Amino acid sequence: MNRIFKILILIIITLVIFFSFYINIPKIGILGDKARIIFLHVPTAWLSVLAFLLSMIYSIQYLKKRDIIYDIKAVSAAEIGFLFSILATVTGSIWAKFSWGSFWNWDPRETSIFILLIIYGAYFSLRSAIDVPEQKAKLSSVYSIIAFVTVPFFVFIMPRIIESLHPDPIINAQGKINMDGKMMLVFFSSLFGFTLLFFWILNIKIRLEKINLKKLQQKEI
Repeated sequence: MNRIFKILILIIITLVIFFSFYINIPKIGILGDKARIIFLHVPTAWLSVLAFLLSMIYSIQYLKKRDIIYDIKAVSAAEIGFLFSILATVTGSIWAKFSWGSFWNWDPRETSIFILLIIYGAYFSLRSAIDVPEQKAKLSSVYSIIAFVTVPFFVFIMPRIIESLHPDPIINAQGKINMDGKMMLVFFSSLFGFTLLFFWILNIKIRLEKINLKKLQQKEI
């Protein structure tokens, strides 16, 4: 990716970090200043879903074309998604400590992301247990597709059908966003900036995996 893209990411993320602390937070129920966590927590959760979605798409493409590059893209997206899932869990736990008095309360949202971590942890275990590249790519692609089917349920459905201590979602039941104008600007800037950051990281990861693949192929010759 070109230098301008990298500079744009740096500028957006820097501004988001600055204004997330600088702007005044309106009284949102009992949240108060703790509402600032959404500028980091929600984008990391969003990127988890995006990464797992891309992993599924690349997995489907691999099964159609049998091109190992798509397997590389699928596992790279899954690894980054797993990382952002951990970050979403950590930031959520920090918020829970200050709001509920404990880092972990088995709230529906905490439980759902924990289950997703187990599901995708099993994905990496499956890959590490298979030595034949073609078989590894095929089985992990099928698993990735099945795994993503659970994502919408655990992220969007389960937390809404079970009573939760978690604050209301950003988009309420009426399809509206109840958020102060300045806060909304910083929030969507954060989503945009972190999404750009994700694609930059993904691009680097894929390039590294391609280099490793070439080195492996050269050793086999």
